[in-house]
Amino acid sequence: MRSRGLTTSILLPAALVLGGLGRAADQSSTELEKEDKGITFYESFRGSSNTLGQVMKLDTKAGYNFNKYFGVYFGIPVYSVRSSANSTTSGSGSMTGLGNAYVDLRLTVANPLLNFASILEGTAPTGDASKGFSTGRATFDWANHLDHSFFFGFTPFVNLGAANTISDTRFFTRPFSSLGLVGHFEGGADYKVLHFFSVGASAYDIVPSGQQKVFSRLISSQPSVPGVTTRRGGGVFEKNRETTGTAAIDRDNGYSAWLDVSPLPFINLELGYSRSVQFDLNTVSFSVGFNLGYLIRKTKVR
Repeated sequence: MRSRGLTTSILLPAALVLGGLGRAADQSSTELEKEDKGITFYESFRGSSNTLGQVMKLDTKAGYNFNKYFGVYFGIPVYSVRSSANSTTSGSGSMTGLGNAYVDLRLTVANPLLNFASILEGTAPTGDASKGFSTGRATFDWANHLDHSFFFGFTPFVNLGAANTISDTRFFTRPFSSLGLVGHFEGGADYKVLHFFSVGASAYDIVPSGQQKVFSRLISSQPSVPGVTTRRGGGVFEKNRETTGTAAIDRDNGYSAWLDVSPLPFINLELGYSRSVQFDLNTVSFSVGFNLGYLIRKTKVR
């Protein structure tokens, strides 16, 4: 996950890049600019790859900024999942489908001493739970972000929130969806090397509470494949299409690192690495984002 000063832009990386804040915090510098009222429209394509396979997501988001403090956004993702031929999952293969439609309510407050942003996200169960693209229930994620920019482009940040699902992040499109109360925390720093280039790192912790349900995006409804063995340290999403259990089945912690490049004001490119200690997973991710709302507003100004 990463963050920059809100005096010029706001980053709510959910990352959670492997998990901290969720999509509610899953924003890039060009996606949530500090700007006055107007239409917002953002298109992004994200992907995560590890030994289990690849999970891709095309996310379309549109909304409106009422002023520099408040905004509302609507969106719906489309997933494409391909399990690795060498993975330990049963019923491995390829799946494509819609995810959950969502709405985000955003509050942004920029301050010379401390920048703050809060996003409350709600989703509707429009995705297919049998493919792991939904939990079959409405979900929420309340994510909060604090940062302060020092000289030389160094910006430490903290993200924390509560949800009833573990959301995708900017650098980790998850191989599962979940249902159950969780708290998510992340701390790290972003360093702006050049005007258009930054690097960052963070550590995260996801703390579930009570009964949890995990829906795999790697396992289809097909029967188990004979001869498949389970790797050590893996998650329940590698073994079962749906699992109900204690908080232990989806607790996670780890760390992330990333590179971010914005060659143009409306284009954002990211490359990230995440290490899940709990699931023993090393994930490489990428993201390509287009801030089409920026182009719309510039066209209107002309």
